[in-house]
Amino acid sequence: MAATALLLLAGCGTSFVDTLAAEDAADPSPAPEAAPVEGCDQRAEPDPDRPVVALDFRLDGDLRTVTGTETVVFTPDVATGELVFRLVPNSPEAADVGNRLVVDAVRGDDVAEGGYVEAGAEEPGGLYVVRLDADLAPGESTEVELDFTLTLGSGSFERVGADENVSWWASGAPLLAWEPGVGWARDPFVEVLGETASSPVADTRITVSAPAELTVLMTGDQDAPSAARAGRRTWSSTEPVARDVSVAVGRFTTSTVTTPGGAEVTTGVLPDADVGADELADWTVTAIGDLERRFGPFPYRTLTVPLLPDYGGGIEYPSSILMAGASPLVLLHEVAHMYFYGMVGDSQFRDPWLDEAFATYAESVTFPVAPGDLRRTLEIPGDVGAAMDEFRGTEDYFARVYGKGGAALVAARDAAGAEAFDAAIRCYVDANAWTIATPDDVARALAGLPAALDVLTAAGALDEDDLPD
Repeated sequence: MAATALLLLAGCGTSFVDTLAAEDAADPSPAPEAAPVEGCDQRAEPDPDRPVVALDFRLDGDLRTVTGTETVVFTPDVATGELVFRLVPNSPEAADVGNRLVVDAVRGDDVAEGGYVEAGAEEPGGLYVVRLDADLAPGESTEVELDFTLTLGSGSFERVGADENVSWWASGAPLLAWEPGVGWARDPFVEVLGETASSPVADTRITVSAPAELTVLMTGDQDAPSAARAGRRTWSSTEPVARDVSVAVGRFTTSTVTTPGGAEVTTGVLPDADVGADELADWTVTAIGDLERRFGPFPYRTLTVPLLPDYGGGIEYPSSILMAGASPLVLLHEVAHMYFYGMVGDSQFRDPWLDEAFATYAESVTFPVAPGDLRRTLEIPGDVGAAMDEFRGTEDYFARVYGKGGAALVAARDAAGAEAFDAAIRCYVDANAWTIATPDDVARALAGLPAALDVLTAAGALDEDDLPD
C-alpha cells in the first residue's frame, strides 16, 4: 500500500529514497563468498488444497451499491469447526466515509449458524464467523455460500469508494482469514493507516455485472465482456493464486501491452487523467522489468492498473493495482508488492514489515539510496518488526516499517554484498512463494550472511529467536 508521505519519510507511496536529502550513492561492497542456499532450484508451487473461491458481483445503477454472492470451498490443514471471514470495509477509517459490508445470508450443508464478532449497535463488526455442525479434520472439505451487500462511500484513499465516472471495491467481499498451519486470524482493526489482514492464496473466479457503458478492470486474467443486454454487461476473470481481489468500474480508456517476460499489462485512465493509458502502461512495463532483474520472473500472467482520481497513493492487490494518483515511484512500490504480499504473503497485522519494508526496499532497484540518508533513517527509534497494535500512530508506523525497514534491507545488502544478498532474497522469494512467510523464513534465507542478519537484528526487524542456530 502507498499513500502521500507523512513528514519526510516513506509513507504509503513516498519513499525514503525520494524524500530525504539527495547524495551520491556509493557502490555496494564486493560480494563475499556465501554458503549455498538450499531449496532454491525453482519457485514453489501453490498448495493443491488451497481454497476455491467464486465471487459474483453486481454493481447497481446508482454506482454506489454492490450486491454479491461468494462461494468458498475450504480444506483446512488444521482441524477447525468454523470459518472466519474478515470484513475489511467495516474498518474505522473506511466506515467513517460511508463504506459498509453486510452479510445477508449464509448457506451450506455443514453450516450451523453465522454471526458477526464485535458488532456495534448499528454496524456490523470486523469479523463474520460461520460455525459448522462438526469439526473439519485436516484434509476434509466444506462448501459455504454467503450473500452480501457492499455500500460504497465517498471517494477517498480507501479500498472501496465511488467518485465521478468510477466505482471501485477491493477486499469488497468477506475475506477468508486463514493462515495455513496456524489457524484463523482474528486480529482487531487498528487506528493506523495500513493493512491488518492475513489470507491464503485461493483459486479464484470473479464475475462482475455492470452498466454497459462502463469498463471493468480487476484482479485476474479477464475474458472479453458479454454482449450488452438490458443495459448491462458481464465481465469475468480467473486468478489461480489470489489472496484477495480488487475491482474498478468506470469510463476507462485502456491500453494493453505485453512485457518481454510474457505478462499482459492492461492500464485504464478516466477522462481528464494526468497521464494517458499508454504512458501508464510504459511505466508499468519498466517497473516490472526492473524488479524482475532483482527478484526473478513476475509472479502473475496479467496485471491490471486502473488510475483512479488523485487521492495520493496506490493500493496493491494480486495482479491488480488501484492507483490513486499518477506517480512512477508509487507504481514501482505497488508492483513490488506483487512479489511481497501477492506471492510471498505475510500476516499484515503481526509482521507488516515483511511486505511494506520489502516493497520500499525494492524501490532502490531504480532509485539508489545515498549513504547519508541511510544512516539517518536507520536512527529512527523503535523496532521495525513491531505488530500493527504496537505503533503510536500512522506516522510512527510509516517511519519504522517503510522508512527504517526499507533502509535496513538496503543496509543489509550493502553489508553482505549485493550479489550474495540478492541471491539469498531471491531464494527467500522462490522458497516461500504462495505461502504466508514469517521473519524466521527471512532469517533462514540469510543464514549464510551474518553481516546482513546483524543489520536486521539491530534495526529490530529480526530478534534473537528468529536467528538460525
